[in-house]
Amino acid sequence: MMRRLLLLAVVCLFLGGVGSLGSAEGVSKTVYLALWRGCEAACEGFKRGILDHGINAEFIERDAESDQKKLISFVAEAREIKPDLILAWGTTVTLGIVGTLDQAGDPTFIDDIPVVYMIVADAVGSRIIESFDHTGRANVTGTHNRVPEETNIAAMRAMLPELDVLAMLYNPAEQNSVVKVEEVRAVARTLGLRFVSLEIDIGPNGQPVSETIPAKLAELSAAGADFLYVGSSSFLERHGKLLTEAAVEIKLPVLSPYERLVTEEAALLSVSARYEEIGRLAAQQAAKILIEGRSAGEVPVLPMEKFAFVVNMKTARALDLFPPLEILQIAETVE
Repeated sequence: MMRRLLLLAVVCLFLGGVGSLGSAEGVSKTVYLALWRGCEAACEGFKRGILDHGINAEFIERDAESDQKKLISFVAEAREIKPDLILAWGTTVTLGIVGTLDQAGDPTFIDDIPVVYMIVADAVGSRIIESFDHTGRANVTGTHNRVPEETNIAAMRAMLPELDVLAMLYNPAEQNSVVKVEEVRAVARTLGLRFVSLEIDIGPNGQPVSETIPAKLAELSAAGADFLYVGSSSFLERHGKLLTEAAVEIKLPVLSPYERLVTEEAALLSVSARYEEIGRLAAQQAAKILIEGRSAGEVPVLPMEKFAFVVNMKTARALDLFPPLEILQIAETVE
């Protein structure tokens, strides 16, 4: 189990932490968990965090199984149950539950039950909130767990000093994926990098076609890609084995914001927050509402301050791309 947690500081990371609100022994609340792909590490961390705050919570778990159409039934059920709080996992789920700022007041979405979101790549860019300090939504707050893209690019440059062309493959059916591509495109331009991107093909059923991933990577490589950045995509994370193995086969290093693609698959490196810790951070936000009685809209979005730098040494050998000493001094390494 990797334990070193590092706080982001320009290129390297230094130690940081998250605070505690104390407990409220005996408080009983109903918490509705709107999930995208089951109760994974962040969800479990959230539940443990809620219990650690002394809240006697009844958790109602609903899994969309990566099917956006199911979110309509989540909204209907939440209206009927009237839980004390809704946890929304991911950009797609959060948009399905509360909509965008432009959809405020639309009866299709929830505006009268407190909502805490987590695992949202860019809540401002996705128009879920106005800003981290002021969400602009009376019933919405959340967490921010993403590393600044400048730091991800700096990490890639540390591994590959001659980095010139940054590439992304993205799912056009995921709003967070589309937003992230545009954000990285702008950052790459300011840092003097060329940027190339390709959409994953969408099938007749409206779903992305995973079988096209290797061919798309080959196209990016032919376009001169030096490094592939996964960006933000539940679809690509779910198909991480196919993605990373195909990338290694064509000697294309991958930086993933999802640590699992480094520790369990073949991505080269990751600078990311641990999902367990993200869930506990969301529990802090929930406790401010459930224990202190604060309105969700009055609670600023809470950023993650702990990140881990992880390198897959087996992949490094396959790519003949070994991390420099300054990276090895701060990184966890896995085989």
